[in-house]
Amino acid sequence: MTSVGGVAGRVPATPHAESMGKPSAPRRVLDFFRRNEEHAWRGSAWIAVVLPLAALAFAVSVLAAKAWAIIWGTIASSLIAIVIAVPLSIGAAFALTERLPGWISRPLGFTIEILAGIPSVVIGLWGILTFGPWLAHHVYPIIADHMPDVPVLQYFRNPVGGGEGLMSAGIVLALMIVPIIASTTRDLFQQVPPLPKEGASALGMTDWEVANKVTLPWVRSGIIGATVLGLGRALGETIAVAMIGGAVLHIPPTAYLPFTTVAATILTQLDGALTDGTGFAVATLAELALVLAVISVGVNLLARLIINRTSRTGAPVGGA
Repeated sequence: MTSVGGVAGRVPATPHAESMGKPSAPRRVLDFFRRNEEHAWRGSAWIAVVLPLAALAFAVSVLAAKAWAIIWGTIASSLIAIVIAVPLSIGAAFALTERLPGWISRPLGFTIEILAGIPSVVIGLWGILTFGPWLAHHVYPIIADHMPDVPVLQYFRNPVGGGEGLMSAGIVLALMIVPIIASTTRDLFQQVPPLPKEGASALGMTDWEVANKVTLPWVRSGIIGATVLGLGRALGETIAVAMIGGAVLHIPPTAYLPFTTVAATILTQLDGALTDGTGFAVATLAELALVLAVISVGVNLLARLIINRTSRTGAPVGGA
């Protein structure tokens, strides 16, 4: 018997059988991309998002590194002012509302409010001519000589300078913002109802325990807001810091030597910048002003987050 279409026992070749061989290289590449299409799109999207952010972070890092001495001086002087001013303000407000009789607390409170209206140039002259030299001769040497031999505290050792510097500017800024924080905190303390305090005293709490467990928790959000107001004044203060700080564009080796801030740099360099015909110097100072604005806005946003968190997590008296 003969087979149809060829030799007996042999299957005739067909085009489909020939196509079952190994696919070509372009076909394999195309199949690979089709199988990983979703991962490729996700990776491309991540790259598109990360690259602009990385470029922005790089630019901001370079600018911050170049202007770090000025930014550091602004933040350091403001932190010194806040560390000194907040305890003094809360203590003064507590004394005016809780401890002193009315015939003393009223004129003292009025005096504190008047201090907030003293011009900055007057405070700057007093600081550079009287207060700063007095600190350098009578206070700073004692602090520097008795400072523990700890690496973090070495920044407060000698030399103490002549009165112009970071510490003097921070103390003067603290004295400038004490009236703002103290007046606001005093008004907050006066709004605390007397019944919770009287009940705490009836339970045997001391005056400190009543203040710590009742009064301060009741108004802590307001105290944070008052602190932010004082911090904003310290960050933007210009003429007093320019007079007391020394206007030196580097980080001082000790806390008592000259430094500068963003606002003080803008003030001291503005006259020279206006003589630049290219306008580059004025543009540079404008960028410094933008940096100061960003710092101020960031501080206020952080304070707002803290206020919202404390107002949600704590009850007026003690814990939740």
